[in-house]
Amino acid sequence: MNRSGLSEQQLQAYFTLTEVGNLLEQAVSSQLRADGDLSPVQFAVLATLGTSDATYRMTDLADRIVYSRSGFSYQAGQLEKRGLIAREPSPQDERSTLVTITAAGRELLARVMPGHVDVVRGVLFEAMPDGDVAVLQGVLGPVRDRLRAAPPRSARPRRRS
Repeated sequence: MNRSGLSEQQLQAYFTLTEVGNLLEQAVSSQLRADGDLSPVQFAVLATLGTSDATYRMTDLADRIVYSRSGFSYQAGQLEKRGLIAREPSPQDERSTLVTITAAGRELLARVMPGHVDVVRGVLFEAMPDGDVAVLQGVLGPVRDRLRAAPPRSARPRRRS
């Protein structure tokens, strides 16, 4: 063990993971800005709404993409101003707002997605043998599940009264 309380291998794995995450995010951010003037969060909103073809409550969508509710409200407002999503009060719960993707949002998503796939494939998946993709999912899946079990306070589901 070194001074950090982690083994040298754990420390190197941690630094590698964070570096890969940062570099991947930079590559993806650059592509999304260039192809659609979108932030990664805005893309996540459109991709979630567009690929599931569902309507989400604002709070549920914020929790799904792991983003603070206040920050998500701002991002949703930006997407709504551009006509990419629509928000409306929930008929079942007056405190909830429902979000759907618009035709313009679907068109932008369709335009941005091929470049996004190219970047993710080129930066991440082409650097590893095919068999390692399943290994990566097998390693990161349980970590994600553990982190999701205790999300940051700003992303935790609200308590129902």
